[in-house]
Amino acid sequence: MFKKILIANRGEIACRVIHTARRLGIATVAVYSDADRDALHTVSADEAVLIGPAPAAESYLVIEALVAACRRTGADAVHPGYGFLSENSRFVAALEEAGITFVGPGSRAIEVMGDKIAAKRLAQQAGVPVIPGYGQALASADEAVQRAAAVGYPVILKASAGGGGKGMRIAHDKSQCREGFTRAASEARASFGDDRVFLEKFISEPRHIEMQVLADQHGNCVHLNERECSIQRRHQKVVEEAPSPLLDAATRQAMGEQAVALARAVDYHSAGTVEFIVDAARSFFFLEMNTRLQVEHPVTELITGLDLVELMLRVAAGEKLPLTQADVSIQGWALEARVYAEDPARGFVPSTGRLVRYRPPVESTTVRVDTGVIEGSEVSMHYDPMMAKLVTHGPDRAAAIATMRQALDRFMVRGIQTNIPFLSALVAHSRFVEGRLSTDFIADEYPEGFGQARPVPAVQQRMAALVAVVHQCWRLREALVQRRVPDEVLCCVRIGDARHQVIVRGGDGRYSVSVDGTLLKLVIDGSACTVVVEFEVDGTSYSAQVERHGAAYRLLHGGSVVGAMVLELATDALYRYMPEKTVPDLSHLVLSPMPGLLVSLAVKAGDTVTAGDGIAVIEAMKMENLIRTPRDGVICTLHAQAGDTLEVAQPVVEFERAKQ
Repeated sequence: MFKKILIANRGEIACRVIHTARRLGIATVAVYSDADRDALHTVSADEAVLIGPAPAAESYLVIEALVAACRRTGADAVHPGYGFLSENSRFVAALEEAGITFVGPGSRAIEVMGDKIAAKRLAQQAGVPVIPGYGQALASADEAVQRAAAVGYPVILKASAGGGGKGMRIAHDKSQCREGFTRAASEARASFGDDRVFLEKFISEPRHIEMQVLADQHGNCVHLNERECSIQRRHQKVVEEAPSPLLDAATRQAMGEQAVALARAVDYHSAGTVEFIVDAARSFFFLEMNTRLQVEHPVTELITGLDLVELMLRVAAGEKLPLTQADVSIQGWALEARVYAEDPARGFVPSTGRLVRYRPPVESTTVRVDTGVIEGSEVSMHYDPMMAKLVTHGPDRAAAIATMRQALDRFMVRGIQTNIPFLSALVAHSRFVEGRLSTDFIADEYPEGFGQARPVPAVQQRMAALVAVVHQCWRLREALVQRRVPDEVLCCVRIGDARHQVIVRGGDGRYSVSVDGTLLKLVIDGSACTVVVEFEVDGTSYSAQVERHGAAYRLLHGGSVVGAMVLELATDALYRYMPEKTVPDLSHLVLSPMPGLLVSLAVKAGDTVTAGDGIAVIEAMKMENLIRTPRDGVICTLHAQAGDTLEVAQPVVEFERAKQ
């Protein structure tokens, strides 16, 4: 076994590899950029080496700097994690030349499977079914339109070297095909240094199901069952689970055999993933093979009891697999939710800044948190927005979902926006609970995006009862030095534009609460004067985040983030006389919806634009975002230029105002 390994990555996955290496007694070396000097992975490893400036192209993607760091520290192996150079055959070759072991497959497997065009060709040769399409690199947008017409719309344009949703665009017509080709090629060039794009027929209502494979250097290869990864946004996975609620035993076996056959065809060794598109009839088609550890590997670990990082290290060190296919079983159900630094209420735009509060739920036998940040960490615009992976396990799918819902309500982040409310709403959605999934799930169920909709009546009623009790507990605490608070309190709770009449009786953590005439038995577990409140309503356990600002509260519970006010009856009667805040008119400005780099600006002063025209491209967290004008008008002023770094809500262009 290796004595010291260097982890050629950052954030959550670097911390994950350090965890296993430490358990195995292997020393670790972290690498970091200027932006990551105080990052969790940097301070967690036994040693750390600075490799360059903040942009990944000048640090984490510089092969020479990583090889030099290995030589400097005496590392005898490199674990690449995922992303960055994890699927770069030139990196493998450079390590081999330096006498350093790459913890992953051989360069041939990476080259063939990293080129989606070549991978599709090999899959066909191995007898694995593939999606119809044009499997050659497209020379231009004109050729993309021509080939798309032959295949038939809708089509999906994909970067040959792509992954993680980058360099992918769906097109339903000629216009979208031209724009999709341009954006996919540009994004692929920036992310992978390879702008080749091909196209495939887009399968309607598909499910994304993948097989985890594991092979050693002695000819042994097994699959570790499937993961369902259909819940995606912009081709990036959001929630994953294992096993899949769709597959039966026969389909699982057939898919696993195909995955193993493909791995053998490319002489694969290490952990890898064969991804499939599956239709409603359980017919499956090869999508791609990822020659690395997947982000969602924890769900496989929880249902198999295996440590995939440990097995990767053992295979790389030349050991044989310690298990056969007959040894692989499915133990319960696991669910993973990716916690992203983004604002769901504003179109999921990236959110950057300092984590002034970061308190994940406590880990247990049913809750696991893989994270790369701590309280005080800075979330940078330079890297992927994923901060953590919340993983839950249970004896069945319903139990794993219930644990996930409560764990999300306990996950406290302040200082930036996160997708936690969206994740909570998603896993509570009736269609998700029923297992009726597809890669179109989010687009179908949230066509207008995810706004802060009013909670469903049962959740709102629960919130009203809880906030009334919390307010009563705060008053009792203050009464120790001020005045006596009665045992029975009648108040009004306002949540949004809804008004609830609430009566609170009881104390010492046990309450009888009437909300608009409905009686609830509410029990507080612990203190009610903390941000995360554990409570029961009529015998069912819940968690919520409750922040107090006088008589006003902010609540996060069950996928909803709401403001609430607890008012005495006399005060409530006067509430309608309160003045409303006037929202400033910003309709003459196009504001940057996110922090990022202004890659290009397609207009100049004096140009006339039509609503929907693309006027700017902003790159944030490794993704390009096309900004469109919200209305017709004439541009009078440019407030930014290509190459500028933008803050959220910073003006980009200004329209001429209508004359009064």
